[in-house]
Amino acid sequence: MVGARGALSDTALLDDAQVDAVVVAVAPPREAEDGLQPRAGTVDATVRYGVDLAELAERAGGRGFRGASGEVVRVDLPRAHAGSGARLPWAGLPPRLLLLGVGNGTAAELRRAGAALARASRGLERVVSAATAGSGPAEVRAFVEGYLLAAYDQPRQTESSAAPSDAAAEQLVLLAPEDRPDVTAPIEAAHRAAAATWLVRDLANVPSDVKDPAWFADRAVELADAFGLDTAVRGPAELGTEGFGAILAVGAGSARPPRLVTVTYDPADHGVLPAGADVRHVVVVGKGITYDTGGLSIKPREAMVPMKTDMAGAAVALAVVLGAARARSHRRVTAVLPLAENHVGGASYRPGDVLRTWSGRTVEVANTDAEGRLVLADAIAYAVAELAPDVLVDVATLTGAASLGLGRGHGALFATDDAVADALEDAALSTGERVWRMPLVEDYVGVLRSDVADLRHVPVESPGGGSITAALFLREFVGDVPWAHLDVAGPARATADRHEVVAGATGYGARLLLEALDRL
Repeated sequence: MVGARGALSDTALLDDAQVDAVVVAVAPPREAEDGLQPRAGTVDATVRYGVDLAELAERAGGRGFRGASGEVVRVDLPRAHAGSGARLPWAGLPPRLLLLGVGNGTAAELRRAGAALARASRGLERVVSAATAGSGPAEVRAFVEGYLLAAYDQPRQTESSAAPSDAAAEQLVLLAPEDRPDVTAPIEAAHRAAAATWLVRDLANVPSDVKDPAWFADRAVELADAFGLDTAVRGPAELGTEGFGAILAVGAGSARPPRLVTVTYDPADHGVLPAGADVRHVVVVGKGITYDTGGLSIKPREAMVPMKTDMAGAAVALAVVLGAARARSHRRVTAVLPLAENHVGGASYRPGDVLRTWSGRTVEVANTDAEGRLVLADAIAYAVAELAPDVLVDVATLTGAASLGLGRGHGALFATDDAVADALEDAALSTGERVWRMPLVEDYVGVLRSDVADLRHVPVESPGGGSITAALFLREFVGDVPWAHLDVAGPARATADRHEVVAGATGYGARLLLEALDRL
């Protein structure tokens, strides 16, 4: 992101031939104001362009423009006739104005405004904006974040798309007064958050003929190595020797065997804190089903189409540990990625099987399409016993019940600790990745009991609340560690662009957990 100092009236950027457009922020009228109100930078732009921008905004109102957050009107300025000898006031200046609705200028509204600007400016070389000149750090960050998130293009090949700093960031130039050096930190934070989200989107959008557990494991190690992080990869032999029975069972039907990956960032190893400092350890476990047919309890065809994204939770966990390293967090962060392909084959696990999990507890299988909670059971029990977390969070596209109950806009949040839940809810308010806390209903625990094993992972007769019974099953493996479970089956995928959310894999959860790290 290019940060420029000065005002629109005197910045040399407006004389730069590479600048294609100037953004004019417009808000709805406040009390005692008449009509639409151009905001930050408007007076300066008026001086340079010689145009009454308030009147221009009012004319745009005739096309339905009301200054609401996310509305954009593009105004292409005419050129003088070549032979007339006339010189228009805007000659030599960027040839178009973008009237951008910013609403009341809150962080949420500016995030939407930034997203709308990104879509409206596609194809332009460079855009200059003073829309955030009067905003605080949180609002500046939200505007830049929205812009970068909406600028994402899903790559057609399997290679990752360019990082935000390499592509969209160079298009937008933010203007800020000379006395506002405080905008640098929020812009950098927006970059980190957007980069984490882009990574999740990239990984989740890779087709599953490429993205098997081994591919994902290799990619995780490659990315972690770039930051000097500690990694460990367990293949089928190690999983068998160490007793990860649930992960092995889920992956048994595929010719492409499972993996378990751990990636750790320790601030003491990176000179952030002195060796021996008391550091809180946050462990993030992410469901990593690289493709989900449902196994022998096979899904309908339509339900299988988006299942390349069923590893979004693992991608979020990976993005969080990398983001912590990039931000030089004071938290020790470990991502635990149980990776498997839930396929159909001669060795597929069956309804009625009894699996021995890593913890030693046995689980009666009722539905092979409820595989996510099985791989998480192994990974969570391992993390609790071997990694000594102070806080444990798992992220998973786990149940259709969560999206049925909450729709596509909220993640379902379950927690055994109110402070952890509060931290995630506060972070959600900051990032706009909304959560809704759901109850762990003790009356439902009995439906997880089995006559032939310690647990059933799906009730014989469901009491309803499928996301609740799934969370209660996971809780059986958590022990006394403060724990939160994010069921992101709804918001992890989208069928259309909307504000900062893009069609396909949305990357939901990466910004939320990065924001929550210091609060956990």
